[in-house]
Amino acid sequence: MRAGRITVSTRKFEVVDVPTPSAGAGQVRIKVGAAGVCLSDVHLLEGILSPGYLVGDQVTLGHEVAGTIDQIGAGVSTCAIGDRVVLIAGERNNADQITTMGFDYDGGWAEYVVTKAQLIVRIPDSLTFEQAAIIPDAVSTPWAAITSTAKVRAGEKVAVFGLGGLGIHALQLLKIIGCSVIAIDPREAARINALARGADFAFAPDDPELKQHRRLHVAFDFAGVATVRKQALSMLGEQGRLIIVGIANEPIVIPSDMAFTYMRTQIMGHYGSEDHHVSELIELMASGRLDLTHSISEIMPLEKAAEALEKLANKVGNPIRIVLKP
Repeated sequence: MRAGRITVSTRKFEVVDVPTPSAGAGQVRIKVGAAGVCLSDVHLLEGILSPGYLVGDQVTLGHEVAGTIDQIGAGVSTCAIGDRVVLIAGERNNADQITTMGFDYDGGWAEYVVTKAQLIVRIPDSLTFEQAAIIPDAVSTPWAAITSTAKVRAGEKVAVFGLGGLGIHALQLLKIIGCSVIAIDPREAARINALARGADFAFAPDDPELKQHRRLHVAFDFAGVATVRKQALSMLGEQGRLIIVGIANEPIVIPSDMAFTYMRTQIMGHYGSEDHHVSELIELMASGRLDLTHSISEIMPLEKAAEALEKLANKVGNPIRIVLKP
């Protein structure tokens, strides 16, 4: 089968022929219907991120995957051939390590992918593979950050810094909860899109009007930029929470420890999501409360995966999520 793989030591990516995997005991094989392209994939290619637990030097990318079960391994009785599913992007193993599909083991930029049976969630026929594929990570990571880490409540004032693939979904989810949302991004197209998706306000980070929107309850950094964190901290009110989701691979700096302690500010990091977050989002979509129609910027064939990575890295066309189809 064809698969998009990276050699970690050289950061070389290519779509190549590899053996088609088979489902082992406790596993299922998925015929991939769609797979999302994430900024984390770009960061892996650029060397900003590296696999933590990969065995060997090569891995198939793709941690946002939806498709159809076409093979079931021994001992699996919880699903059936033909089930339409999304894949949970990672798990905590016996050594209490978080391993991620497409980084620590082969992902879904391929014709087929194998995963543990407990790491799949069924999706309704009404949900397209393209929209379903991006739920794990692009939508579930901000949902988990909002509900589990920040514990955001209805009526709170929230700022979302960075309106890319995760930030734009955070905005939509915060509005579903019932928050007032300020969207902040240097790109005009991203701000226009944020207003169309329900933001109460949208600003460039250097807009002087931002000074009128201090005393925030929560600020989310989806940009992964040190200057964003400094600005976000300055906008928080008493007991305000800064949730860092975007990765800058830099030290986290608190500009003033006096202000930090006096205001009882909280800084929390967030990574990934769990299976219940994915299930909750599927329910929100099935009920019509969450619409991801506008989230799919482009659908490209697997063979053009390298081009998709380049487009996302350079923000060509202001992409939210580019989706690959094998």
